[in-house]
Amino acid sequence: MKDTSPYLELRNLRVKYGNVEALHGISVRVNKGEIVTILGANGAGKTTTLTAISGLVKPSGGGIFFEGKPLDALPSHKVVQLGITHSPEGRRVFGTLTVRENLELGGFTRRDKEQAAAILKWIFELFPRLEERIEQLAGTLSGGEQQMLAIARALMGEPKVLLLDEPSLGLAPILVRSIFDSIREINENGVTVILVEQNARAALKIADRGYVMEVGKIVMDDNADALLANPDVQAAYLGGGA
Repeated sequence: MKDTSPYLELRNLRVKYGNVEALHGISVRVNKGEIVTILGANGAGKTTTLTAISGLVKPSGGGIFFEGKPLDALPSHKVVQLGITHSPEGRRVFGTLTVRENLELGGFTRRDKEQAAAILKWIFELFPRLEERIEQLAGTLSGGEQQMLAIARALMGEPKVLLLDEPSLGLAPILVRSIFDSIREINENGVTVILVEQNARAALKIADRGYVMEVGKIVMDDNADALLANPDVQAAYLGGGA
């Protein structure tokens, strides 16, 4: 039974880049143990929403609350220490560092070596290919392997909440299935997931709930099954078919 008390909450959140407002007072609620997906076209404000949660951009209004406490004034490394980690769009692995070094950077907040070793063991069960390539330079990995590494690096922080920005972008269909299976397994291990994803069908199939964004506003939210069946969502994001 999943806990329905507020876990992570955005209340009337506004974000500006200079004089341009990117988020126009959005409200999002994420319950503990859920996978919540945020859908929308390019430029809708999905990535800005995640970077605001992780402290990389500061709100111009409204608030972000985690476990009932305000988050929006904290620097990004403090957000990580609280248990929120971010796998960014475009992977952004450190190409001149090895897989091992990338993972060690992801675990910079962890001082307990035994715990770090246990997390690494779990990551290699999730992504065995990373263990095979542990001493390989990240820049020489395939796109799919780099995406695995980006997610694994975020998991090294032992997150309570994992923010995933476009994890399937540019991947072959077979790898997309593998990545989404991994996201489901991460969630089943107790990690709450906020998933920004262009592949709306794949995202809604593993999500509990979803939000649809258009030009910096939330225009729809519902259970994932209801959004999959919604004719407007089908027409805009699912190619018109159920």
